[in-house]
Amino acid sequence: MMEQTTHLLECLKEVYDPELGVNIVDLGLVYEVREEPERVHVRMTLTTPGCPLHDTIVGAVKWVLQENTNKTDIDVQVVWEPQWSPQLMSNEAKEMLGYF
Repeated sequence: MMEQTTHLLECLKEVYDPELGVNIVDLGLVYEVREEPERVHVRMTLTTPGCPLHDTIVGAVKWVLQENTNKTDIDVQVVWEPQWSPQLMSNEAKEMLGYF
């Protein structure tokens, strides 16, 4: 199960926040990803509730997972709790964005 989740997270590293130029996994936007027999479920957030790229990012998540799992039912749930903060970013993302 963990290997499966790791594979899905690696796939999601192909999805970038276009404004920040960092992938959504390293930004800490993905809270949960789970592959079920019939679908893939993703629970994630965005950096701000009014993010103008909401549809672009969610669409990219669906496309990447469809391409890499051969499943057509990709359930992406965008949540605002817990609220995203820079502390959720990986060290690589913090370094890229100058948080050190």
